[in-house]
Amino acid sequence: MSKSKRRPYRWPRPLKGDRPGIWYGCDYNPDQWPEEVWDEDVRLMGQAGVNVVTLGVFSWSAIEPREGEYDFGWLDRIIDKLGRAGIGVDLASASASPPMWLTQAHPEVLWKDERGDVVWPGARQHWRPTSPVFRRYALDLCRALAGHYKDNPYIVAWHAGNEYGCHNRFDYSDDAMRSFQQWCRKKYGTIEAVNSAWGTSFWSQRLNDFSQIIPPRYIGRGNFQNPGRLLDFKRFSSDALKAFYQAERDVLSEITPDIPVTTNFMVSAGGSNLDYDDWGESVDFVSNDHYFEPGRRHLDELAFSSSLVDGISRRRPWWLMEHSTSAVNWRPVNFRKEPGQLVRDALAHLALGADAICYFQWRQSQAGAEKFHSAMVPHAGQDTQIFRDVCELGADLKGLSSQGLAGTTLARSQVAIVFDYESQWATEPTATPTCRLSHADEAMPWFQAFLDRGITPDLVPVRSDWDSYPLVVLPSVYLLDEKDSRRLRDYVKGGGHLIVTYATGISDRNDRVWLGGYPGSIRDVVGIGVEEFSPMAEGDGTLDHLDLDNGALAHDWADVITSLDEGTEVLVSYKAQPWTGMDGSPAVTVHGLGGGRAAYVGCRLGRDGIGLTLPTILEGLGVEGLGAGGRNTAGAAEGDGSVGTAGESGKPGDIMRVERVTDDGSRRFVFLFNRTHHAVGAQLEGDCLAASLARVEEGGRGIVEPNGVLVLRV
Repeated sequence: MSKSKRRPYRWPRPLKGDRPGIWYGCDYNPDQWPEEVWDEDVRLMGQAGVNVVTLGVFSWSAIEPREGEYDFGWLDRIIDKLGRAGIGVDLASASASPPMWLTQAHPEVLWKDERGDVVWPGARQHWRPTSPVFRRYALDLCRALAGHYKDNPYIVAWHAGNEYGCHNRFDYSDDAMRSFQQWCRKKYGTIEAVNSAWGTSFWSQRLNDFSQIIPPRYIGRGNFQNPGRLLDFKRFSSDALKAFYQAERDVLSEITPDIPVTTNFMVSAGGSNLDYDDWGESVDFVSNDHYFEPGRRHLDELAFSSSLVDGISRRRPWWLMEHSTSAVNWRPVNFRKEPGQLVRDALAHLALGADAICYFQWRQSQAGAEKFHSAMVPHAGQDTQIFRDVCELGADLKGLSSQGLAGTTLARSQVAIVFDYESQWATEPTATPTCRLSHADEAMPWFQAFLDRGITPDLVPVRSDWDSYPLVVLPSVYLLDEKDSRRLRDYVKGGGHLIVTYATGISDRNDRVWLGGYPGSIRDVVGIGVEEFSPMAEGDGTLDHLDLDNGALAHDWADVITSLDEGTEVLVSYKAQPWTGMDGSPAVTVHGLGGGRAAYVGCRLGRDGIGLTLPTILEGLGVEGLGAGGRNTAGAAEGDGSVGTAGESGKPGDIMRVERVTDDGSRRFVFLFNRTHHAVGAQLEGDCLAASLARVEEGGRGIVEPNGVLVLRV
């Protein structure tokens, strides 16, 4: 289906009399508190350096307590208090959670699960995006809000909805069914085209009319959905929610054309509810909610996610709409942040392209489902380490704004890792060779392996300009159509260096397998042929791993490579027992095409195995000097001797180095993050602008403690 044209980029303007800078703030829910608390909140916000808040996300019942009866008085008063204190307002459309009076009068707006059970009020997002009744009420609310605040000088942006699809991603109601039928008609034109795309000759699923198309409702335990229909339903569900957002956006923009509109995405390493790259075309500026992953991947996953958001934003500054000061409330075990991580995490998002740093929420709730979710002002009040860290961060952001960081962009890496939401959907557990893997599962280890080498890659969507990078990685990009396959072929022929992994190019965009051996659409590019797959798992005598002759270990998945094109070189082979049928078989290869070369990694190696094998792959590709200089350097072995050279540990990846630059390259801001749990030294160049759990010693040497960060201007 054709994609809409990208909207012009528009960033929220500062309040009158203020200079552009980094936005710093939070979700603020004053309707949860008596008004005598409000003045104290505004005072503390000033102390913390807050200059923007998001208002009204879940306030529909307070704004419209009864149908058609609006109460803007309380909202007027708090907006005026905030604005007079120099705090801008990102005003929500308040449609995220419909009030009880609406769902009581119109239960037909409630979404249904795959069994047809109604999802009743009691939480949030209990509405179906295809309901014409709900759309009418929500757009009436948008008109009322926009009409009332169209001339308010303190509104800097509109926040439409909230985390669309977080809970109502899939709706199986009759409204959804009719909309799905219309979506298929628009995409395919004829029912025969649907039959061809979905392969309905299998299991006698042939359709005679669009009215026979139904959502993938419950079909019994242990059965399998038609994968083509399931993939299209995921696409439709993303588009249905996007259409609802666009309707809200258009109402707000019609009445207040000078106020930009956004909505908060949920981009993370595994966050693929919606096609966020597609959605990125429909917002005036990209916003994201990100919550840390506890444990060893904390910083790495944050960097992965933020880099992907920057790619979705096409390298324009973006807004971190929500993250947490410490623990969340929705995991089985809600770990607190370690000392230093509040500041470090915020500066990591900033380093990777965000020009706004906001939290959920300002004051920790006393009641309700999120009362144990951390906030800028915790239950214990302002005399706490959390609030002191919040104030420290505010001062850092103000200082970085004064140095001109806002408006700079993330420097391009030499390495691009391609991410594709539709390939993630297609590889989610279903009738596939193994349910243990997905596209995102392979992308993250490659990202970490490059970090370990001292290189910070760019995560780039498949629709972006990935073919302008010197080195491109396709990690299990399962779906490749003819256009993308041709683009890859042209990239390598034109001199590009490509790394392709197993489970790439298996099917076209309809999830119809390319015939002739895997990877069917790009066999000539990688120069190998795969006859079948060899999934692995621990069991009663089953194959659980394969050793490689370079000392790496393959697990979960291995390709049975049975043919090599002329000129294809085997870099690494399997070293296995004869009974496996894999001993001596190719595991990693490289193939020349035109002016470039393509490496193929036919098994899952994991972060450590990739790290062990990567030098051999880069040598086989003819890639030299990768990581030397520029923003990719963080290691003594490959550093340029200036910014970010590792010290005490001597490991290139101990420090993650990220750089933001001005358009003309006249100013560079370098961020150095410690990825370890021990102190790391770095020989610095330039002026230190900010330091958290870090210090600069005589001779320009920096010491970065665990969870620490240094910010330099070069």
